[in-house]
Amino acid sequence: MPNYDSGPIRDHAVVAHDAWVEARLDLLRREKEFSKARDEIARARRALPWERVTKAYAFDGPHPKGRRTLADLFDGRRQLVVYHFMFDPSWKEGCAHCSFWADSFNALGDGSHLNHRDTTFVAISRAPLDKLDAFKKRMGWSFKWVSSSPSDFNFDYGVSFTPDEQSHATGVYNYTPGESGTEREGASVFYKDDHGDIYHTYSTYARGIDLLNVTYNFLDLTPKGRDEAHLSDSQAWVRHHDKYNNS
Repeated sequence: MPNYDSGPIRDHAVVAHDAWVEARLDLLRREKEFSKARDEIARARRALPWERVTKAYAFDGPHPKGRRTLADLFDGRRQLVVYHFMFDPSWKEGCAHCSFWADSFNALGDGSHLNHRDTTFVAISRAPLDKLDAFKKRMGWSFKWVSSSPSDFNFDYGVSFTPDEQSHATGVYNYTPGESGTEREGASVFYKDDHGDIYHTYSTYARGIDLLNVTYNFLDLTPKGRDEAHLSDSQAWVRHHDKYNNS
């Protein structure tokens, strides 16, 4: 595999303990300001108006449940978090970058912590279920993953694009026109009320999904960080986790 590492850190400032603590306290004040700002953004996110989902969507999931509606995906809970996993029906394997994120989803285990907070998580892709199941087995993942291939779900939520949109670069991604690819990444959130009505409450794309990546959040704590600034493509180093030793 090519070496994408930037190399050792040289000539970084080294100080006595008291000076280190002073610098750390200064950063701590900024971290607290950031935490408060993040809390405020989270409150604003929860306060966003909702839009009712009026379209019927069908999904293929593992047996014995098989074909499912969007309401079925809630598994009896009020909140549903969806990760839009890039896997075009024609591809032989899922996107390496979405797979990088999906390794974090597997850390959810059986999902009991989310479930206990009235929330269900599911990944959704356009590839047929047999491809999803085979790739899921290869990667050793256990999270819920269904196929939206029977419906327009991925197109309606801005992560899949028609041939015409691709050829004319008119796809709208992250609320901005100009997308020419077939698939993009994202996450969407839905709420189901006591009457069974479903509402779309939030969607985020591109850098908006960073919080879902455990590896990035760990790397952000380290001196070298994500170590991507020197790369022409920031994620040029990313591979499916079973390919790091043979590429």
